[in-house]
Amino acid sequence: MPSFQLLLSVLGVSGLVYLGLCGWLRLIQRWMMYLPTALGPATPQDWGRPYEEVWIPVEGHGDSGYLHGWWIPTSEAPGLTVLYLHGNSGSIASNISQVRRLRALGASVLTIDYRGYGRSSGPFPNESRLYADAVAAYQFLVTHKAVDPHHLIAYGHSLGGAIAIELALRVPTLAGLVVEGSFTSMGDMAERSTYNAWFPVRRMLTQQFDSLAKVPHLALPTLYIHGLADASVPATMGQTLHQATPAPADLWLVPKADHNDLTTLAGADFDHRLRQFFQHHILATSPSP
Repeated sequence: MPSFQLLLSVLGVSGLVYLGLCGWLRLIQRWMMYLPTALGPATPQDWGRPYEEVWIPVEGHGDSGYLHGWWIPTSEAPGLTVLYLHGNSGSIASNISQVRRLRALGASVLTIDYRGYGRSSGPFPNESRLYADAVAAYQFLVTHKAVDPHHLIAYGHSLGGAIAIELALRVPTLAGLVVEGSFTSMGDMAERSTYNAWFPVRRMLTQQFDSLAKVPHLALPTLYIHGLADASVPATMGQTLHQATPAPADLWLVPKADHNDLTTLAGADFDHRLRQFFQHHILATSPSP
């Protein structure tokens, strides 16, 4: 009997410890997902492009703040604007190479740091704040930069892809959507983590980013880009998103490309594919500016 009581005590303590760890993981998950850094020294001026630092207000019910970003305009044809939404880590400075490639296509580009990233205000990010930040950036372009929504494309990389998908649902006047290296849902990503062997990670999530449930409702031209060697987000997730998206939707799988080197590795093919997407799916069908 004493041994049985000891066993019950050990099991009880173990259960409490396990529940405590579950609660701890639930509380800190945002700090595991979002990895912001301060703004680095690189700017578009380093590659000879004039740019404007912009500060964009985000209004909310007791959750206001502002976004810091770079506005890199052009008067070149084809007269498109790209809103670039970066992934879960770094800042706009650490994603400058992607912005440079998009600007080289002749499009104006706005890239922003979400609240909690770079020089933007707090508070620390969560799913709803990130969505609100993207909407604020869109409204800034339309209201303060007189950008025609029918010539405005949202481009999101990784986590930014999930944010761009949500933006496309909230703003149906967007001209197009480009999603690079993004995932089907945060739950699917969590199940790939080492924590899944020990904890019910999907049920513990407060940050869902369920893109797979959203993409069937998209009603704009969409291009999915994914590296076949992506070790962070498997290419099968990009394929699944594409299959669930109504036409017109294209998929470009890039051989040997990992999660963060796709635009560099693809080189001239990246420029060609994006120009083709812009020309065939946006410029050929949208109203003249």
